[in-house]
Amino acid sequence: MTEEQFFSSIGRTVVLVDDPEPPLAFYRDVLGFRVLHDRTVDGYRYLHIGLPGPHPAGLWLMPATGEAERALVGRQTGDQPLLVLYTDDLDAVARRLKSHDVPVWNERRDPDSRSLHFRDPLGSTLIAAQLTPAGG
Repeated sequence: MTEEQFFSSIGRTVVLVDDPEPPLAFYRDVLGFRVLHDRTVDGYRYLHIGLPGPHPAGLWLMPATGEAERALVGRQTGDQPLLVLYTDDLDAVARRLKSHDVPVWNERRDPDSRSLHFRDPLGSTLIAAQLTPAGG
């Protein structure tokens, strides 16, 4: 059986929010995301954010509707990370987070990477990771 490729990339992943402004400010002003799409249609805001560059994958900051969704804000992935973000300079990321009073923990060095954990304003855990070059 041959493998077929049906998709070319990941577009958006949904992040439930009560109010999109605090997470937008954090992802934009602290982490360097940019607004990819922001339009309100029939009272519903479609706010997509992502990293600068050629890759269109991003986050859809989607307003939670109903009690069940509101209970998931900041806990969509349970105790697991919401995102792993790759960087070429983990030390600069750590300095940036700390300069914005973002708590950082679980700083570690593994054979193939260095990483640290932090939280967004919703309470979701994120990981910043710097991959170790092969042979390095």
